[in-house]
Amino acid sequence: MHIEEIFSEELQASSLYSEDLAPVPTSKRSWNTWNYAALWISMSLCIPTYMLASSLIEGGMNWWQSIITIFIGNTIVLIPMILNGHAGAKYGIPFPVFARASFGTKGANIPALLRAIVACGWFGIQTWIGGFALYQMFRLWIPSLETLPQIFPASFGLQTGPAITFIVFWLLNMYVVYLGVESIKKLLVFKAFFLPAAALALLFWAISAGHGLGPILHQSSKFGTTREFFHFFFPALTGMVGFWATLSLNIPDFTRYAKSQKAQINGQIIGLPPSMTLFAFIGVVVTSATTIIYGSTIWDPLVLAGKFPSKLLVSVAMIAVALSTLATNIAANIVSPANDFAHLSPSKINFKTGGYITGIIGIMIFPWKLIADPSGYIFKWLIAYSSLLGPIGGIMIADYFFLRKKQLTLTALYQNSGKYFYNNGINNVAIIALLAGIIPNIPGFLININIISAQLLPEWIGGLYNYAWFVGFGMSGGIYYLLSDKNGEYN
Repeated sequence: MHIEEIFSEELQASSLYSEDLAPVPTSKRSWNTWNYAALWISMSLCIPTYMLASSLIEGGMNWWQSIITIFIGNTIVLIPMILNGHAGAKYGIPFPVFARASFGTKGANIPALLRAIVACGWFGIQTWIGGFALYQMFRLWIPSLETLPQIFPASFGLQTGPAITFIVFWLLNMYVVYLGVESIKKLLVFKAFFLPAAALALLFWAISAGHGLGPILHQSSKFGTTREFFHFFFPALTGMVGFWATLSLNIPDFTRYAKSQKAQINGQIIGLPPSMTLFAFIGVVVTSATTIIYGSTIWDPLVLAGKFPSKLLVSVAMIAVALSTLATNIAANIVSPANDFAHLSPSKINFKTGGYITGIIGIMIFPWKLIADPSGYIFKWLIAYSSLLGPIGGIMIADYFFLRKKQLTLTALYQNSGKYFYNNGINNVAIIALLAGIIPNIPGFLININIISAQLLPEWIGGLYNYAWFVGFGMSGGIYYLLSDKNGEYN
């Protein structure tokens, strides 16, 4: 398939067309099963994955409850991951173009923007992790960094020392954006070697210092009753699904390079649940060991590393964490939202501008508050954004599989008129379905951020938030299917 044979000069001049958004020709689709497996292994091996697992231990689960929760969550999210990846592999199109089929040529900016904002949040979290790693190193050599005068209001929850290193690391990220993504390739290779080695080293330390796996794995759950366990389990499971909710939407950005459907399906099955579960197990073991070693649960690996007695060891570890975090941040949290912002106005916003926008929003989201404690990380971040992305996934899957039967008109996706133009470029049915999936989760979100009291609403209304991704996915997908004209353009 040659793009120039499919797209006329008139279509290529369309505002909806660009080289970045054009379908990938079959001749250039080179990713096989192991490429996708390696992609997921690389993305799974990151500090937030470790913190994901250890937050469950801090929340009260024992080791096997945590591992099962993570495995189930990643198996569930694998389903929309593979389904949404189908269109990318079949037509070679990226996520924003795929979204045009269900939301309209202009309406596709809505899911693209929602996804971009979530990625900005992840950018902020990763930047905070990298900056805090630098702080943990510098405070050993410059003790006065810990006692600098407080310059931020108490409501910010931000100390001056960590704030300085956070801004330094943020500027480093923005400099890489200025240089271009090519500059990060060597760091990605470094990460591929360093993080697995560091994770195994941390595991062996935990087993040694914790006097073997026996005492670590024999720690009991903090939940006294089955009801208490499930009260934590279901929102935690939603958080696990939400962890990859962004990628479950924009997976066509990767599967558009697949040699076949088999390659993307098998690669994701091999790569996602096993690697997430394995790295999470390391996080669970190490976090459980801290309770034995230090008498309190330390769920943040950077705080844990800061307790090691050797200045040199801590310094080397923190520099390595900062470099690997920088590589992950640019690859996973800058490229995607930068392209989404560029999709809003291709003629005015380029990749660099989109990257700078991402950086600014990443600060405004107050990432240090999101990961200050496990409840904030799970209930206020992972679940909250899953309530936005679940409905989008439901709509796109209902449209592509149940209405269109996996059939798209490729050229029409790049036309300012035609079957995907709907009403002035927006499919009103998709917007209605999107709102219908988001609204039920709003009361629970407001309760969790202490805007309203739980006593003001029936318990079941606030409780829907614990299942936010599932509620949004099912509601929006079902309503979209019911309201769509089955006898119209889908035939």
